[in-house]
Amino acid sequence: MSEFTLLLIRLAFLAMLWFFVIAAVGVIRTDLFGPRTAPAAAARKPAKPAKPQAKPKRGEPKQLIVTGGPLSGTIIDLAEAPITIGRTNDATLVLTDDYASSRHARLFPQDGQWIVEDLGSTNGTYLDRTKVTRPTPVPLGVPIRIGKTVIELRK
Repeated sequence: MSEFTLLLIRLAFLAMLWFFVIAAVGVIRTDLFGPRTAPAAAARKPAKPAKPQAKPKRGEPKQLIVTGGPLSGTIIDLAEAPITIGRTNDATLVLTDDYASSRHARLFPQDGQWIVEDLGSTNGTYLDRTKVTRPTPVPLGVPIRIGKTVIELRK
């Protein structure tokens, strides 16, 4: 093999090694600090006035209950505000779970139903036994698993 070929192989290996290191640092950064925020132009939009809280309609969930994991028995009353779930202290439901990301998932109301959305977590969010890859409606009583924690929407 010629020296030029060996040089090209070494450079390609070095480039792949640096790509791996940069990707690993990006994953660690996302896990520690959450996904990147919206551009500054979107942040400058005026805030919408707060709506008065409406009572949940009949058949709609009223509570988020932790049914499994270290926080088992925790109850959060549902309102119109989204619920963030993760290890960060500013989350609505703060998990002390090694398998949860800082900003792991979010539950939010939309058109009379609650939607679960994975926020780019490392280990994923599961609705029943299906991995959540896009915003998905959550039926009553169907378990949502985030690491070792299991939560459900109930009346």
